[in-house]
Formats: sequence, C-alpha cells, structure tokens
Amino acid sequence: MIVTTTNNIEGRTIDAYLGVISSEVIIGANIFKDILGGLRDVFGGRSGTYERVMEEAKENAMRELTDKARALGANAIVGIDLDFETIGGTGSMLMVSASGTAVRLA
Repeated sequence: MIVTTTNNIEGRTIDAYLGVISSEVIIGANIFKDILGGLRDVFGGRSGTYERVMEEAKENAMRELTDKARALGANAIVGIDLDFETIGGTGSMLMVSASGTAVRLA
C-alpha cells in the first residue's frame, strides 16, 4: 500500500478514485505519564513519554486508514492529512485523525 500526503504519485496513474476515508484514534495518557511529562515541562527538554504516545496513536490511525483502503480495493492512499488534538478536561487524552483518498493505481 502506497501512502502519501501528495495528491498524486510520480510515475503512476490513478485508475480509480474509491472515496475519502478517515480514521480516528483516541489514546489516554495515564497519571504516571502526566507526572513524567509535567516534570519535563518544569525542567525543560523533550518528553519521550508523550512522544511515544503520539507515535503509537499515529501508527494506529494509519493502520486503520490502510485497512479501510484495502477493504475498498485500493492499492494507495493519496492526500493524507494527520491532525492531533488533546481532549478532555485535563488534556490527558490525545486524538489523532487521519484522512485521505483511497485510489487504485493503474
């Protein structure tokens, strides 16, 4: 499965547009991750804990997106857009939305 943020794939022809697809993943950061992330905020530096949570959520959203594309008979997804949002009163939940267009390449 070819996945790209561009609207076309160089050297390939899009034979059929199969539709817009999307996936959403919500992942919680538990209290221990919140504490470790808060310490990084106080002392500075990158929060590896939150970075791993974000990467996990992104990978899950992309996996779900490619599964939906395969179910439509696609062999590529073009125009992928990823959005990251925090939700909940304390912002301890992360939502990743992925969308794109499922296509069949010639």
